[in-house]
Order: sequence, then structure tokens, then C-alpha cells
Amino acid sequence: MKNLDPLFNPQTIAVIGASSNKESVGYGVMHNLIGQGYEGVVYPINPVRKSVQGVKAYPSIVQAPEKIDLAIIVTPAATVPGIVEECGQAGVKSLVIISSGFKEAGKDGVKMYAQLQKTIRKFHMSVLGPNCLGFLRPSLNLNASFSPQNGLKGNIAFISQSGALGTAIIDWARKQHVGFSYFVSVGSMIDVDYADLIDYFGQDPYTSSILIYMESIASARRFLSAARAFARTKPIIVLKAGRSSEGSKAALSHTGSLTGDDAVFDAAFKRAGVVRVGTIGELFDCAQTLSMQRKAKGNRLAIVTNAGGPGVIATDHLIEKGGTLAELSPDTMENLNKFMPPTWSRSNPVDVLGDADEKRYRTAVEFCLRDPGVDGVLAILTPQTVTNPSAIARMITELSKAHQKMILTAWMGEIQVEEGRDILKKANVPVYAIPENAVRSFLNIYQYSRNLELLYETPATIPHAFKPETHKNREIIDRILDQGRFTLTEREACQLLANYQIPVIKDALAKSPEEAAALSAQIGFPVVMKISSPDILHKTDVGGVRLNIRTPERAKETYEEIIKSAASFSPQAKIEGVTIQEMISKKYEVLIGSKRDPIFGPVIVFGMGGTAVEIFKDTNVGLPPLNMALAQRLIEDTKIYKLLKGYRNIAGMDMKALQFLLNKFAYLLMDFPDIKEIDMNPIAIDEHGSVVLDAKVVLDPEVRKKHKRPYEHMVISPYPEEYIKKENLKNGQPVILRPIRPEDEPLEAEMFTNFSKETQRFRFFTLIKDITHELLIRYTQIDYDREIAIIAELTEGQRKKMAGVVRLIADAYNQTAEFAIVVADPWHNLGLGNMLTDYILQIAREKEIKKVYANVLPDNHIMEHIFKKRGFKFTFQQDVCYAELKL
Repeated sequence: MKNLDPLFNPQTIAVIGASSNKESVGYGVMHNLIGQGYEGVVYPINPVRKSVQGVKAYPSIVQAPEKIDLAIIVTPAATVPGIVEECGQAGVKSLVIISSGFKEAGKDGVKMYAQLQKTIRKFHMSVLGPNCLGFLRPSLNLNASFSPQNGLKGNIAFISQSGALGTAIIDWARKQHVGFSYFVSVGSMIDVDYADLIDYFGQDPYTSSILIYMESIASARRFLSAARAFARTKPIIVLKAGRSSEGSKAALSHTGSLTGDDAVFDAAFKRAGVVRVGTIGELFDCAQTLSMQRKAKGNRLAIVTNAGGPGVIATDHLIEKGGTLAELSPDTMENLNKFMPPTWSRSNPVDVLGDADEKRYRTAVEFCLRDPGVDGVLAILTPQTVTNPSAIARMITELSKAHQKMILTAWMGEIQVEEGRDILKKANVPVYAIPENAVRSFLNIYQYSRNLELLYETPATIPHAFKPETHKNREIIDRILDQGRFTLTEREACQLLANYQIPVIKDALAKSPEEAAALSAQIGFPVVMKISSPDILHKTDVGGVRLNIRTPERAKETYEEIIKSAASFSPQAKIEGVTIQEMISKKYEVLIGSKRDPIFGPVIVFGMGGTAVEIFKDTNVGLPPLNMALAQRLIEDTKIYKLLKGYRNIAGMDMKALQFLLNKFAYLLMDFPDIKEIDMNPIAIDEHGSVVLDAKVVLDPEVRKKHKRPYEHMVISPYPEEYIKKENLKNGQPVILRPIRPEDEPLEAEMFTNFSKETQRFRFFTLIKDITHELLIRYTQIDYDREIAIIAELTEGQRKKMAGVVRLIADAYNQTAEFAIVVADPWHNLGLGNMLTDYILQIAREKEIKKVYANVLPDNHIMEHIFKKRGFKFTFQQDVCYAELKL
């Protein structure tokens, strides 16, 4: 992990380009650093001035009187590469490059950018920017930016890709009394990026949530890895600009980076546990609500209001945004009928009428909170003659403390409800000026809870429920690429799918009218006839598809019509003949496909299929790898899902089979990075099963040259089943060494009960009193990109047990990794510690980790012996020994 302490906690700062000209950026940065309460030392660097703003200046960084922790560069772009080289030679480890004119400024800028990258790597620097505002750390009174205002102190870490937007947000936040632990403008992210900042802020005790304004992303795998590591404990909320194609183009020209497909960003954020919002207001509303309230377990909202109109508006917004108006139970309705006036609404929204006092409000809200069919309650208040907004606010705060469900409020108006809003804010009850904002926050919190569920899903790399013929597909792909072709014929595409046990339609290739008639009769009428050509991808567009052919004579005629039409539309196309297929009729048609996104790699698309797919646009996007639960989520977030699961008197489809089909498809994408695009459309489906009626595959010939490691084309690491192996302990007892899974939590909890006090102390350096669910989540739900944990699983009687675990936690670049091991007491002295250590070091070498280190208590002689035997070097410190092995 990158050490950002010198960047964000510097003792000495140099401003290169500091100026006394009030209209320059160099003036603004210097002015913000001095006289504002920052307790570090600031040195202006200016070759033509003896002092800047009353502070002695130095001609260059190498002439500064002491070692500099952080240098801020505000000079013209052309001078920056030389200055960065100078900083490296002077031992400066952290830079903020505010200067612009690099990647976003044409060929010369790109060239300078590349030069900077080389220098940064050479000196192992941490660099923020270029083309950025800088950063603020209000708790240190540190404003290392040219923002004219300081941020307020708080617990939100804000990361912005736009500097200009950043200054506006700081101004807005002061007015709204929103404070920051950090405010960082990242600019072009030549070095420090979202992943580095999430890693750093995720471990900062003074940061409760991380907010990001994002236009583009360069290293998607690192971003998702970091987000997945911390989203469970700290909400990560993203405002991603460029939803429209026009917005994406603007973002591209702004940052000089790829922007990617917006739907793919949605899918990636969901998979990483990240909440995506649409406006700046939502960004802060969501952060505020998450810090105040429990997470919503569902999207069923009850609305209590003293005015009908706002209740209707809230309902409309809830339904439009995908929420559900809670259906109140008969018990709740009976209780409300007893205590509400006869003219109350008798439904949800619960209209308590304009003369409602705090007692009537309490009754309505409390009965809704007790209803098992309600996940959250929105209380709406409009100021009316007999209404006391402050008294009702106090009552709501009491209910919030007494109940576990989410409560949100909308106190509409200004002067008359101001005191009530303050009461709610102080009691950590989210309060909004209009009900639409409350509804949006409720649904964002629900989405956050739902996204976290996806983090707990850990798909496997090697499918164990079916046996794909991977080698046959490798032969097909290699043969086609060797021929200089990039597109598969439909028959080749179907064979590729069939080798992964994906059901495909029966077919045959006819090369003459007579053969077409004979093969059609053999398959059985009616049949479908399609042009077969590697050069024609969209057969319908060239008149190359005919349906419902019922006689041999018509088959002959159709063969000639198809060949003639295809030759007319595509004279240069190589025509292989006409494919004959049986004509299948099932209730529904779905689509499963994939394309390679330039940022997130292969993505999976599922939805309504057939020729009208572009018109209805009922599709959902997901990222491989999948498992059954992830496949179900991909299916159920489409409109056609309502039909597939069974509608009115129509039988539902076999959902397990459809989920499994998506899993097989995901494995195909995982195993063959050569696949650039693949389309199974339509897939005919009913309650008896499914079959692919048409398939298209496009290959990328460059992949064979690029890809070296398995799954490096994916942004989410699958469960590494390749690390499962069988061994025997010294006593002959069989043991399985394998990577840990989320579902191992009960085994890990039981293993803790088998630790003696000494074993606990040797592993954790202290005694652990409570084995909490949160602690076990940390140990069992890991990101295999940055951590590997191998457990020793054995069977005693009919029960599986965890005898020990060894883990490596790598830095963000997989260069160094921390080693930790524990063996439960019943299995001491059986060679398990040596076995686990050797295996994890073997894995470290395979991952090309350069250095493994561990901290060991001085009296842990067994571990000291294991390490010394394997060549670890020891450094003895005060209360701990540091062991290090260079691989």
C-alpha cells in the first residue's frame, strides 16, 4: 500500500512557483498555507525573488534548508518534468502538481506526461495531479490548494476529479455546515488515484464515509479492489458524470481518459458495494443519512403525512425510482382505524390530517414502525395552524431511539419549521426540505445495503457442477485466428457454446438447393434457413434469414433466394452455404451477450431478446465471475423477469437452469480473453428449458500477445480453486489446504474457541475477548487480488473443522506482503505450521511478490525456528522481532 502520510501529514512543505502576485495561482497556494493555523514549516521556492509574502524564498528545491516532505508545483507545464526530477534528487517523496497542460493538451502534453511517469517511478514518489486543485485537511488547518476558502472540520473524505467543481462544493459545504476530514482534487491521476485514496481514507479513524466526484477511471481493477475492501465499513458514494453520450465526450475531453459505458459503471459500482447518486445534493444527503441511520433492509416505505399532496408526490417519486409503497398489515390497519379520525386516508400514505398533533403523529408512525411489512418510515410535516413542528420533531427523535427501523423526515417550509429541523438534526434523524429528497436517500441507503450483499458472493474459478471442454474451444479459437479470421460462423459459434454445455439448436450446413431440401427433411419441417458466412455478422440485415420453411420445394427456392440476397448486399463476403435449423417455438426469447468494455473488461448483458431488443432496451449488465446468487440478481433487475418467474396463469421458467446458463456463459468469458464480443440472441425459453437459436462471436487477435496470467483480463478476481490441495499431517490424518471462503465464518468462529491464551497472544499480540461477526467478516471475506488466506480443513466424525490458517496481505502493487499464521492447539506438533508456511510462500512466488515480512513476539520460538529455517532475516526491536524474506 502506498504511504501517503508525507503527502497528507507533512511537517515541511515547499511551494515551487510561489508568488507575491495576487492574481497568480502561486500566490493563492502560498497564502493558504501561511497564517491559517497550519503548524508545519512552509518554504517558497522562486528563483527570482528573495522573499514571497514576507517569507524567505529559495532559488530551488535542492537549496531548501531542510528535507521537504511535500512539494507543491505551480509552474508552467514545460518546466514541470525538470522540477520533478530535481525533487526526486532532493529526496522529496510527495508532490502535488497543480500545473495543467499535459494529457488533456495534445501530443506535446502526452509526451511530458510520459516523462513525468518515468521520473515518478524512478524515485518512488507519491504524486497528486497534475491539473488539480490540490487538497485540504481541515483538522490540521492545512489548505494545500488554491481554493479561496478552507473547508470545515468533519468526517467526510471527498475526492473530486474536477478542481473547479471542488471550489464550488467547498463553498456550498460551508453554507450547509458540512465538514471534511480530507478534500482532495485528483486531476489527471498520474500516480495517486482513487484506489490509493480509498485505501488511505478507509483506514483513517476520523473518516466515516468517502464521497467521490468521478468523470473517468484508469485502473478499474485497483479501484474495485480497494472499494470492495472498505465498502462494508465505510460507505463509498459516487457521483459519476457522463451518463449521456454527450456527457461522456465532455468528460473525455476534460480528463483525457477513457470514460466507458455508463451501464457498466452501474454494474461495477453495485458489485463493489458502492452507492451511485445523480446529484451533488444527493451525494451529501446520502452520506449524512448513512452516518445517522441504520441501513434499510428492503425498499418498502410507509409515509405518514399531515397533507395529502406531499404524500402523493412522495409516492410518485418512490415508485418512479424503483421503491415499493409498503402494504400495511391488517393488524396495523385495525390499530390505525381505532386511533385515527374517521376521515383518515385508510391506506399508505397515512394521512393524519391537517389538525394532527404530536400524539396522533406518534400513533401513526409507531404503528408503521411495528409493521413487519415496512422497512422504513417517512414522516412529512407541513406547517398548519394547530401543528407544532418542534413538538412533533421531539417525538420523532424519541421514536428513532426506540426503534431499529429507518426513520426519515421532510419538514416542509422555512421559518416555521426551522427549530424542528434543528431538533431532528441534533438527534441524528435525517431531515429534508422536500419529500422527494427523503425518498431518494431512502432508496440510496437500500441500494447500499443491497450492494453489500454482492460483496459476500465469491464465485469460483473452476466450475465443479459441469465439465466444460476447454481444450476443444482453445483449438477452435486458435484455428480461426491462425486463418486470419476474427469472426466465427454461426455453426462455429454454436460449437463453442456446446463445448460449455450451453444448449444450442440442431443444425446442418447445405451447400446446394438439393442438399438444403434433403437436410430440411432430415431435421424435420418446419425449419429455419440462414446464410452461413464468416463475413456476415448480422444475417437479417442482408436478407439472410427465412423462417417457417415447410416443404422440400420451398427449401430449394429459399436456398437460392438467400444466396442471391447475401451476394447482392455483401459481394465480397465469403459464402459457405446455408445453415438449416429446426424451428423452435417457446414462450419467451431472452438475450445473453458480452462485450469487452475498455475499462472494466468483459461484461455480461441479460434481458429481453429477439429482433426488438434495441427498441425495448430491457437489459441488465453484470461483471464476471458469477455464481447462482449473482446470476439471479442479474435476471431479476429486468422487466422480463416478471414474466419469466410466472405471470397470472402462465407457468414460470426454470430459474435455476437460467442461472446456471449464465454461470456457464461467465466461465466461457473467464477462460477465453480472446472473446471480444459474443451474442446469444435469441435464446428460446419456457418452463421445460432453453435453447440458443442464434449466436455471434468476434475475437481479438491481439490478446494472445498480451495476456500472460489467468484472469488478468477481469477486474474482479474469482475464488482461486487452483490453490486447493490435499496433504496428510504427521499422524496420517488427511487435511485439505484451500483458500478461505465467506461461508467459512462458522468454522473460523469455532477455531477461535480452540485457541489457548498463548496461541491468541502469539497470533494477535493480545487476547481477543469477543469474537464478533464483524471480526469474522474481516477474516473470511477477502479480496483475492490483495490478500490470500489458506485454511487447513479436516474432518472429524461427520463435522468439518478448521485447524489453522495462514495469510498474506499484499500492498496495492503486490510487491510486498505481510505474513500471519495460526494453528489451533489440538493440532500443534503435527507439522501443520511448516506445511502452511511452505504453501503460502510457494503462492507468493507464483504471484511474483518480492518480499514477505512478519512481526513476531520474542518468546514465539516455534515461529522463529520456522522462519530461520526458510531464510528469513531478523531485526530485533523493542517488544517485537521483525522477520523479512526476499523472494
